[in-house]
Amino acid sequence: MFDSIESRQEGEERVRREGRLPPGQSLTYKFPVLHYGPVPPFDAATWDFRIWGQVEEKISWDWASFNLLLKTRLKMDIHCVTRWSKFDTLWEGVSVRMLVDEGFIKLLPSAHFVIQHAEYGFTANLPVEIVLQDNFLLATHFDGEPLSPDHGYPLRGVIGHIPERDDLETPYFWKGAKWLRGLEFTEQDRLGFWEKAGYHNRADVWKEQRFA
Repeated sequence: MFDSIESRQEGEERVRREGRLPPGQSLTYKFPVLHYGPVPPFDAATWDFRIWGQVEEKISWDWASFNLLLKTRLKMDIHCVTRWSKFDTLWEGVSVRMLVDEGFIKLLPSAHFVIQHAEYGFTANLPVEIVLQDNFLLATHFDGEPLSPDHGYPLRGVIGHIPERDDLETPYFWKGAKWLRGLEFTEQDRLGFWEKAGYHNRADVWKEQRFA
């Protein structure tokens, strides 16, 4: 849609004026694919999604039952630690806050952190208060279509900035894991895959917390 460098520069200047471009970031109209390792296969007959740890009861859904859960639609700006930002992206999926509010997940008082467990043993960690924000989603769709395999199909964690919601903390995009298979609620924090490699544990985009 915006093919010229001039148009991209104009768009970048607009979001900067609107206060939506974090420090050190540049606008992109593409959706770069970045991950470590191969894209995993998906089998709806064997796939499940589990909740465990500091909760009153463990719970799991198969693919069919997960898709019966109430869906939320969000428009968010997403910011990658590699310095690209994509604005007004449309996502659909399941809100963890909804799962808690509706009693699907019953947290213990000791639940302070969430470890996202994905295929191949990949993990990403966040404080529970961020996972319960309105800008964190267990996403099944992007831009009205099911996620593509290289963007995390069938399920991924997504964290972004909701314009005009400056009350919500926004970590970099890596804090939402692709090919998600479960959430472990923990009392103590544990570094995820990229945090162990030297990335910042909190990863606030507005504070430019890229590396430890």
